[in-house]
Amino acid sequence: MMFDYPARRARLAELLPAREVHALLVTSPVNVRYLTGLASSNAAVLVRADGTALLATDNRYIEVARTLDVPSVEASDVAGRLAEPGVGIEAASMSVAAYQRLGAGLVPLDPVVELLRAVKDEDELDRVRTACAITDQAFADVSATIAPGMTERELAGLLDRRMGELGADKPAFDTIVAAGENGAVPHHAPTERELRVGDLITMDFGARYQGYHADMTRTVSLGPPAAWQRELYDLVAAAQRAGRHAVTPGAGAGDVDAAARSVIAEAGHAGHFRHGLGHGVGLEIHEEPFLGPSRTGRLEDRVPITVEPGVYLPGRGGVRIEDTLVTREGGPELFTKTTKELLVL
Repeated sequence: MMFDYPARRARLAELLPAREVHALLVTSPVNVRYLTGLASSNAAVLVRADGTALLATDNRYIEVARTLDVPSVEASDVAGRLAEPGVGIEAASMSVAAYQRLGAGLVPLDPVVELLRAVKDEDELDRVRTACAITDQAFADVSATIAPGMTERELAGLLDRRMGELGADKPAFDTIVAAGENGAVPHHAPTERELRVGDLITMDFGARYQGYHADMTRTVSLGPPAAWQRELYDLVAAAQRAGRHAVTPGAGAGDVDAAARSVIAEAGHAGHFRHGLGHGVGLEIHEEPFLGPSRTGRLEDRVPITVEPGVYLPGRGGVRIEDTLVTREGGPELFTKTTKELLVL
């Protein structure tokens, strides 16, 4: 399904005068793709305030670029040729070396395209929804095979393989599997550590489908959980529920985080929740907006966002529960449907 790339560029052009530039030189590969449809490792697009645009790339991509709905396409270094005083650049993605090479007069800007990308159209949401459905099904299929003696790395490989079989482009990010004491590390990399009865096992993974990402975390118990494990799980589930219910258009990013974080803090575990509550998903796995204690700004309608509180006890283990959902006027739409009841395998 084709996206309306000219409309995206027109929305960007409308934002430029307020930033006191007459054009924006877009060099982030993800943002170039968003504005033109060209997925490449070397391209730039100049979007002018009058709505015109020039896309440039090298000879590896030029034939594809010429098929796109962009008025002007060149096989050239658009960054070097068109950089001039009064042109904005993407400060977050352009290297210092490139900035120095292009010369004086360029205007570094805070993220602009990223703010446009945060609000998705329904075609984009369909892709995120499909990515999440693949993720759900992979979890259902693979969780039925989890057994003592399997390693973290083997389990991660099974999840990745199953997502591919179900139609994913590839995993959305490096799959996390953390068993037992390793669950205390939020971004633990899977090892040869074997799964044992009595472990809590955290699986954080997602599919990428037609360029769009899913993100889900579930923590399961291999064998009956100990009392402290059940208590910890119930606490994180309550915090996650509070965070989900706070996701609504107009809600402050810091307020949504606080809704979940306060539940954990009141239980005496404030120091054991060591990351933000969530982030946007789309063409990138982590994109605007971000939910955290110091985050500002408000959620808009049609923004896919994650809600992923966790409590991590060093040397013992941890629990994280994460969903991808989208803001809607009538209440959030849940994209990841896997149960949040504690699964005992």
